[in-house]
Amino acid sequence: MKILTALLDSAATFLRLLEAEGRILRRSIMRVGWAIAFIVIASLLVLAAAGFFLVGIYQYLAAQVSSGAASLLMSLPALVLALIFARIVNWWIDDRK
Repeated sequence: MKILTALLDSAATFLRLLEAEGRILRRSIMRVGWAIAFIVIASLLVLAAAGFFLVGIYQYLAAQVSSGAASLLMSLPALVLALIFARIVNWWIDDRK
């Protein structure tokens, strides 16, 4: 009888431990989910800001020079921004390893 009681106590303790770990896992998954959602939103806002920045520079340059020349001049800041974003992503990926 003592062995059965000990087995049932061990099983109950194990189930309580699983329940507590499940709560911790659920909480952690929710935090990661919210963090990913905010990163996606922030990334979209940064891309939109960069787009508006480039359009603003293009419109200013198009008023000063021809639209063809403005397009050619805009390729440099667009390339610089693309390289900056690529470097940030590369740094972020290397940092995660």
